[in-house]
Amino acid sequence: MRTLLAAFLSALLLPLHVQASEPETGHSHHGHGASPKADTDDASHILALPMAREASGTAWQPDATPHAGMQLSTGPWSLMFHEQLFGGYVAQGSERGDRRFAGTGWLMLMAQGPLGDDSRLGLRLMLSPEPATAGGRGYPLLFQSGETYDGQRLHDRQHPHDLFMEAAVTYTQALAPGWGLQLYAAPVGEPALGPVAAPHRASAAADPLAAIGHHWLDSSHISFGVLTAALLTPTAKLELSWFNGREPDENRWDFDLRVPDSYALRLTTNPTRNVSAQVSYGYLPSHDPLEPDEPLHRLTASVMYHRPLGAAGHWATTAAFGRNVGEHSGDTNAFLLESNLDLDGRNVLFGRAEYVRKNDHDLVLPEAFHGSTFDTVGLSLGYLRNLGTWGDFVPGIGARVSVNPVPERLREVYGPALPVGGMVYLRLASAPMKH
Repeated sequence: MRTLLAAFLSALLLPLHVQASEPETGHSHHGHGASPKADTDDASHILALPMAREASGTAWQPDATPHAGMQLSTGPWSLMFHEQLFGGYVAQGSERGDRRFAGTGWLMLMAQGPLGDDSRLGLRLMLSPEPATAGGRGYPLLFQSGETYDGQRLHDRQHPHDLFMEAAVTYTQALAPGWGLQLYAAPVGEPALGPVAAPHRASAAADPLAAIGHHWLDSSHISFGVLTAALLTPTAKLELSWFNGREPDENRWDFDLRVPDSYALRLTTNPTRNVSAQVSYGYLPSHDPLEPDEPLHRLTASVMYHRPLGAAGHWATTAAFGRNVGEHSGDTNAFLLESNLDLDGRNVLFGRAEYVRKNDHDLVLPEAFHGSTFDTVGLSLGYLRNLGTWGDFVPGIGARVSVNPVPERLREVYGPALPVGGMVYLRLASAPMKH
């Protein structure tokens, strides 16, 4: 298979007659390819920023993020494949809970190569099996909200991601020494709004379930129509996006293209190898298909801290804040703290703590709750046991347990004060890169 992929990429890219650059020593689970050495004195050294820094869309993560995936090279071009798939049985307590078998995750194929001494082109395709493995209503997740099924708002369930999660082209141009320009165009992709999306955060790498603050933080990571321009230095990036802010529709198999109508601005900094921080603002004038005339303002801020542990371990933590401001739904906030502690490449502990202020509209409550808001909390802990490396993949088996304290007034709808949820699952992820 590797020979066939290499031959295909070579035939596809041969007419470009691009110049070779020195091979990259590795990349993250979402990093990309080859670059020249970082100690050159000319402007092109901006192309040598660590590939491990690249995460979902155009978002940055710490340079210390571990490298994983399968990489093939043909001349100066590299072809990369990454994947992370979960499958298992999830159950949520309470009167609004449910249980089912569900699969989550994604697969990504990328190609990257130079267009000269001072520019680089990247191609990405990311797919998700969730339209088939998570069902039309998605999987049970207490206090979750967002998107629709059968013309009704989903509540206490996480919607499935679309088959096409990303199809994008990136272009990076070195400018003056220490400065660069990056362009990102995607019929489906991620605008410069929010932290690294949860499916790609190292701090959530062992957790198969979404955060209940998803629609306050990173729900725009699948947007059907995105254009982003960025000005970057070795330690900072300022981005502006024009994108389609409408949430995906219920047909998870197609492209929901519309004329872009939304804007986002994000400033990211990587002051050290272990830290990445961002603040962003987005204006989405018609994000909700059921209420297309209600605009939304979203503000986010986040900090990610990554550090290696021993020879094969890694500790990744994310703290994030999101604020939604709607004309009719009011102003509500979300806070998230999550961590993934890989002790030795085999034993992984993970956890997440969230607080989200949600209203009756979010939770689809009866008329008697009209105008009310509630403090929703999600607490989860889990353990993943990796079963060793099988070729280019690492299989594992894990379990997750969660509690969601129910506000007193909501107990007539949700039932018990402290419902418990859980999931047992198998995970298949890309193996660490071989250096």
